[in-house]
Amino acid sequence: MDNDKTTSSGVSDAEQVKVTPHDLRLAAWTCSLGSALEYYDFALYSLASALIFGPLFFPQQAHGLAQIESFGTYFIGFAIRPVGGIIFGALGDRLGRKFVLVTTVVLMGLASTLIGALPTFSSVGYWAPLMLIILRLLQGLGAGAEQAGAAVMMTEYAPRERRGYFAALPFLGIQLGTVLASLVYFVLLLGVKDVTQTWLWRVPFLISLIIVAVAIYMRLNLKESPTFAKLEARHQTTHHPLANLLKNSRKTVGLGIGLRLAENGGSSIYQALAISYVVGVVGVQGSVGSLCLIFAPLLGALIVPLSGILTDRYGRVIVYRGFAIFQLLIAFPVWWVLSLGNVVAIIIVISIALAVGTWGMFGAQGALLPELFGANHRYIGVSVAREVSAVISGGIAPLIGSAIIAWVINLNGGNKEAGVWAWIPIAAYLALLTLGTIATTFFTPEPRGRDLDDLRDALAVK
Repeated sequence: MDNDKTTSSGVSDAEQVKVTPHDLRLAAWTCSLGSALEYYDFALYSLASALIFGPLFFPQQAHGLAQIESFGTYFIGFAIRPVGGIIFGALGDRLGRKFVLVTTVVLMGLASTLIGALPTFSSVGYWAPLMLIILRLLQGLGAGAEQAGAAVMMTEYAPRERRGYFAALPFLGIQLGTVLASLVYFVLLLGVKDVTQTWLWRVPFLISLIIVAVAIYMRLNLKESPTFAKLEARHQTTHHPLANLLKNSRKTVGLGIGLRLAENGGSSIYQALAISYVVGVVGVQGSVGSLCLIFAPLLGALIVPLSGILTDRYGRVIVYRGFAIFQLLIAFPVWWVLSLGNVVAIIIVISIALAVGTWGMFGAQGALLPELFGANHRYIGVSVAREVSAVISGGIAPLIGSAIIAWVINLNGGNKEAGVWAWIPIAAYLALLTLGTIATTFFTPEPRGRDLDDLRDALAVK
């Protein structure tokens, strides 16, 4: 039954949920594997959008338009994610965190695998981009609640004083997935003049099936979240999570969206748009994109857990703000370096920008977003906040960036070389997103260590 009142602090023996060290380790591994699959798909699709999908699925268009259409399919996956966040987030608050985590990983994995089996435009004409769009939509539906579920599950599993660290651990899966996708692409591009003329581009997508099989096996053996188990024991789960969220948490959702502008926007800009820019406009070799997304996650694997540890010591909000300010300060210098075309410098600056700025915020975000929401609408709250921001910042960023590049070229009479100067408005766009996040942090309450069984949002108890 619905019950939005704060519960008493007393917990009966029947409601006690014991989390053993084994349970905690299993939860960390299973959530990390799901994140690995999501970001394997994310990095894979980013690279494919920048390097492959244009000529394979949109060859009837001029190069610039084909690139925009390719990034358009990339954006569609983000556009559908709020729908997935609402659907699966509501199920996560009604039926349990574990149920949804199993469902989403199946949906994402199968969609990614099937992309590797698609016929191209040369074989079936316009059916090819249509099928690509359908699979991208299914991929986005599953991803809409996957990362939110991993964050919620680990935050609710972790000891109160170490939530920041443990909630950041699943985000190491992001590094694993990104490195794996980049390594696969790097190997494919070695000695291959045009990978679109071979079947090799399909291999990275087909590998998704292996990751999803392992993730399903581990998640089926995972216990339910302690917080959700207590909600069920107290009959406090809500049958209408979305209505509950809209009634009680509109401001909290707004904060979540604002906090993610810099993180999600920066991630898409550096992983997709920057690679497309340095390869398609500046003219460096295509393999540099894969190298960037190999070295950046290696550094990110150190920064993400460190970020979580710092939030346990100093607070979630101040650490998040610090990484956002860092991203703002380096936005223009990084894009200036990208415009110069030096391969070593490009790898260094993208690695620092992604790993320290963007993923530093990501690590701090692990416990921050779940702690902002009340217990019986936490899953849908985190999902909606994450995925709405993913549309308005992350998903549309490469599309806007491609349009900026095309605009700069047109301003210079169609001179493609003039597109190099697009780095200035692109850097300004990134800076604007980051300023939005920095401003949001000053309205965000510090939720570190709060009672996760409380049905109220952090804003209501600050």
